[in-house]
Amino acid sequence: MGFQRYVAIGDSFTEGVGDPDPTRPNGLRGWADRVAEVLAERDPDFGYANLAIRGRKLTGILQEQLEPALALQPDLVTVYAGANDIVRPKVDLDALATEYDAAIARLAASGARVVMFTAFDPGSGGIYAPIRGRFALYNEHVRSIADRHGATIADSWRVAQRLPYDVAASDPRLWAIDRMHLGPAGHQVTAIMVLDALGVPHDLAPLPLPPLARASRRERLRADAAWTRGHLIPWVQRRLTGTSSGDSIEPRFPSIGRVVSPGGE
Repeated sequence: MGFQRYVAIGDSFTEGVGDPDPTRPNGLRGWADRVAEVLAERDPDFGYANLAIRGRKLTGILQEQLEPALALQPDLVTVYAGANDIVRPKVDLDALATEYDAAIARLAASGARVVMFTAFDPGSGGIYAPIRGRFALYNEHVRSIADRHGATIADSWRVAQRLPYDVAASDPRLWAIDRMHLGPAGHQVTAIMVLDALGVPHDLAPLPLPPLARASRRERLRADAAWTRGHLIPWVQRRLTGTSSGDSIEPRFPSIGRVVSPGGE
């Protein structure tokens, strides 16, 4: 089945944060653009919109992006919401799931093919390890919602079982320097995962990974300190002040239009 109108909604994951491209809006490319590029190659009438904005929690995504997405009359919608809720000090995942379920029901009722995402497994180490159980519970809600409404799942939690590399999904080479967003290689893996879940033939290949850096304990501590100053502390300050990295950000592609691969016409 081909798609002609693809709309992506969500937060920084879908906006493309971590995959820089200075020639594109907000200076980003991301997995959704990569998916759209493949779909555009298959249909000259294909159009794409990306309404995602970094920092948005689930309620904000649905309040701000659901109606505009439906108004664009897509036949394909990808939606990822909830990650910014999971990492807050307190979250009611059951209540969020109820809200998410209602939104997916509306998208599915429109006739669009809906793709949902499970969260990546944060593993037993790293900054998100203490809330690994939240990620797992969130994923069970996603699977249940997808089952009820016939949505397709792009299964990030299980992607490590089928990565095109002999590495774990938590491998730092797949992630951006901020350790919170995917890097270019991670966005490419996600694009491949989405296209495979949709059953769309493609020629995307995994991006090459550099050798894994071997650092001494002192070098690791120095890198961790720099990351804390440059990324963790600003993130915490935004939480404490009620501000968001997306407060001054506009959707990258607010209306349906063409998207081409880098170097394309």
